[in-house]
Amino acid sequence: MKTPALNLSDIQDQIRAMFPGVAVAVIVAVTAQFLSEHYATPAMLLALLLGIAVNFLGEEGKTVAGIGFSARSLLRLGVALLGVRISATLMAGLGAPLIALVIAGVVLTILFGLFVGKFFGHKWRFSLLTAGSVAICGASAAMAISAILPKDDRSEERLIFTVLGVTVLSTIAMIAYPVVVTTLELTDLQGGVFLGGTIHDVAQVVGAGFSISEQTGDTATLVKLIRVAMLAPVVLVTSLLIRRFDSTPVEGKRPPILPGFVVGFLILAILSSFGVIPEFIKDFLSQASRWLLLTAIAAVGMKTHLKQVLSVGGAAIALLVTETLFIAGFILVGIRLLS
Repeated sequence: MKTPALNLSDIQDQIRAMFPGVAVAVIVAVTAQFLSEHYATPAMLLALLLGIAVNFLGEEGKTVAGIGFSARSLLRLGVALLGVRISATLMAGLGAPLIALVIAGVVLTILFGLFVGKFFGHKWRFSLLTAGSVAICGASAAMAISAILPKDDRSEERLIFTVLGVTVLSTIAMIAYPVVVTTLELTDLQGGVFLGGTIHDVAQVVGAGFSISEQTGDTATLVKLIRVAMLAPVVLVTSLLIRRFDSTPVEGKRPPILPGFVVGFLILAILSSFGVIPEFIKDFLSQASRWLLLTAIAAVGMKTHLKQVLSVGGAAIALLVTETLFIAGFILVGIRLLS
């Protein structure tokens, strides 16, 4: 039986229905970026908090459909476009031992989070969400992993809490970790690997790295991109495992083997690594990705009640902090051993 094709009138109706909500999410994202530039505060954190402050817009009225679209579809598109940041050629310059250390840090942090999560009273979904965000790239990873996890009535609360938590911890790390690098007298290369291999969000990695030296900043950014590149394989493996072992229905259907946004991420990463994409297009798509993710997290905030998020409890905070300390300790010990 054929599915009837959408005609132009249907598309126009959908655009009209989505526009108010998408427009509100964009306004919140732009406001967050403006405040971020003037008050040196992470834009993701501000977008989330501003979204929560106007969460009534996500409950009823003309904005509901567009906010839902922004939180779901714009999120996936933003993650897919992250692929343009990957360059296998630049990463290879670090050398196999350091690349292996960073990849091992990602994998072991996720496994560690899944293991210790039960001791903090959390099930595998929340443990995977927090560990994946700590191990890979903070808020972006949290949103990507959340997109393929089986949904329940607390899914959005867990996502908001994780984004909020890793963003705050990443900001603290941006301030504290350069002090650690200086105190331990790490070289520019070692300091860059430590900062890029441990701080959650890309912006904070850049801020911390270049606060020490240009070489440390360059190395930290490069190492961070290796962790970002791990997003696709982690999401793919997670999708396969969920499909194989979890019997919970996801909105009435099984999760896809390979989500479309991961396919997009991989294609762009491959094209970027082979130098097929012109530099100005890469810059444009990278900025587009950032704005899409900022808009998406603003929309997620508008769908969430802060009281419900905070009800996740102190054990969740302890879990995030423990995972953060684990990856910091692992990378630091690895650097010492390799040197």
